[in-house]
Amino acid sequence: MKKGFKTYAIAWAILLVLFNVIAFVSPARAGVDKYTSSFWIGYGFITVCFVGNLLCAYSAFKADSAQKLFYNIPLISISYLALILSFVFGGLCMLLPNLPYWVGIIVCVAVLALFAIAIVKASAAAELVERVDEKVKTQTSFVRNMTTEAESLMNRARSPEIKAACKKVYEALRYSDPVSNPDISVIEAKITVKMDELENAVGDDDVGKVNNLADDVIQLIIDRNNKCRRMKG
Repeated sequence: MKKGFKTYAIAWAILLVLFNVIAFVSPARAGVDKYTSSFWIGYGFITVCFVGNLLCAYSAFKADSAQKLFYNIPLISISYLALILSFVFGGLCMLLPNLPYWVGIIVCVAVLALFAIAIVKASAAAELVERVDEKVKTQTSFVRNMTTEAESLMNRARSPEIKAACKKVYEALRYSDPVSNPDISVIEAKITVKMDELENAVGDDDVGKVNNLADDVIQLIIDRNNKCRRMKG
């Protein structure tokens, strides 16, 4: 994601330069002092929002996967909205030199506070979703791994009978309850042992042993699923 941030940073820098050129090169109205306290309040407000936008983008793009970047999209969206509104309110301060300084400060600080709260909430929400996602991946890893192993055994089978037996195991795992928990760890350990034995039997091309072990694995899977349903009920 670093490449994406570099591209973003280049566009951000161009926009910042453009803003500064417009702010300092544009002429003042005749007889009016351009660089009043109101101007600097607006300029500072917009600059702070520029920096905040870049920090939010960096936080989002440092994600190590596209999925995590997706979780951080609200963070970028909020910072974009803050930057747009900073141009509106900060620009008014810069264009109205006679605006009382305290009015500009109150408005700009209020807008910054609202968006700071929104950004903190968005960041916290993204972290929460990531933690939940990691927890789900951990809880579903057993069934995923066993399903992959059963599919591998099915593909390695040298006879139609063994292939059919492995396919039954694969189908049983494929449609199993995907979520594991400590209460079914004993049954899952038994399934793991039986799957290892089934792998050896497939390698030996022992049809009878494969059929027996496949039946054992399927029964353990049924017991596991029944226990999962009872716990959920």
